[in-house]
Amino acid sequence: MTEIYDVTIVGGGPAGIFAGFYCGLHQLKAQLIEALPQLGGQPATLYPEKQIWDVAGLAGVTGSQLTQHLIKQLEVAPIDYQLNQEVTNVQTLPDGTFAVTTDQTRTYTKAILIALGNGAFAPRKLALTGAEQFEGQQLQYFVQPKATYQDQRVAILGGGDSAIDMALMLEPVAKSVTLIHRRDNFRAMEHAVNQLKASTVEILTPYLPQAIQPGDGQEIKLDLKKMKSTSTKQLTVDKLLVNYGFTANNGALQQWDLPLAGERGRLKVNQQLQTNVKGVYAIGDCAIYDGRADLIATGFGEAVNAVNAIAKELCPEKSMAKHSSSMNLQAN
Repeated sequence: MTEIYDVTIVGGGPAGIFAGFYCGLHQLKAQLIEALPQLGGQPATLYPEKQIWDVAGLAGVTGSQLTQHLIKQLEVAPIDYQLNQEVTNVQTLPDGTFAVTTDQTRTYTKAILIALGNGAFAPRKLALTGAEQFEGQQLQYFVQPKATYQDQRVAILGGGDSAIDMALMLEPVAKSVTLIHRRDNFRAMEHAVNQLKASTVEILTPYLPQAIQPGDGQEIKLDLKKMKSTSTKQLTVDKLLVNYGFTANNGALQQWDLPLAGERGRLKVNQQLQTNVKGVYAIGDCAIYDGRADLIATGFGEAVNAVNAIAKELCPEKSMAKHSSSMNLQAN
C-alpha cells in the first residue's frame, strides 16, 4: 500500500523545523521538504553569525546556533525530512488527501503546512566570465561559519548592511578583509558604517570587478576598475564573498494545482492558520492576517496553533496533550 503522511511541511526554516518537532510531539506521521541542502532557512544560510533577539529565552542567539538548537529539538520527536528537493506541485485527490510532487519524488499526505517564509531565495550572482568555476569554493554567496575563514585573505563585494556585517564579523579571524563597493557611499546604517571605518577592514570604493581568474594553488585573482577612471587594481584572495542581495518569491506556489488565495504575495489564513483550501495551512512570513508581526517568534507560535488544528482535524477522537511537559519526552 502507498504510504500516506499525516502532515507534509513545505519549508525548512525556523518555523518549519519547529512545526516538525510539534508534529512529532503529537505523534503525527510527518515529513518536511526543503529546497536547500540544509535546514535552517535564511537565518542559517544568509546570516549564520548575525545576532537574533526575538527568540524567547535565547538572548542574542546567532542564526547558526538557533538552527542547531532547533535540529537538536527535532531529534527528540523525529520526523522524516527531505533536503535539496523543491516541491513543484500539490494536487488534491478525490479522497481529500494530497499528492506532493518534488523534482525527485511523489508522496501523499492528509494535510499540507506551508512554511516558505518569503519564498525560495537565490543570490544575485557575480556576472564575470568564468566565475561559475569557483562557486562553492573560493567564490561564495552564503557566508560559512567564521572558522572557515581563519587566517584567510577575504574580499567582500557589496555595500549594504549585510556586506558590512560580514566584513566586521570576519575581521577578528581572517588574515585580511577587503570590502569592495561600486559607490563611495554605503547603503547601510550609519553606526555600522562608522564601525567599518574604525576597523582594520580595507575599503575600496568606488571599484567594480572586471575579471576573475585562478592564482597559485587555491587562491584567486580579482581585477578591479575604479569607476569613472582608467585606474585598475588586482587583488589576490583566498575567499571572495559576493553580497549583491537575493531574490525571493513564492512564485512556485502559483504552479501548484491549488486555488490558494493570496494578498500582497502572501497566503491568507484564518485564526487556525488554515488557507482557503481545506487541509492546507500556512505559517511564518508566507502567511498574512490582520496584526501579524514579522518575527521568528511569531512563526513559532503559529507552528503550535497550526499543528494543533491539524491534529484535532485528523484525530478528533484522540486526547491531545495540552503541554509538552505531559508528553513524557526525554532529551537525547
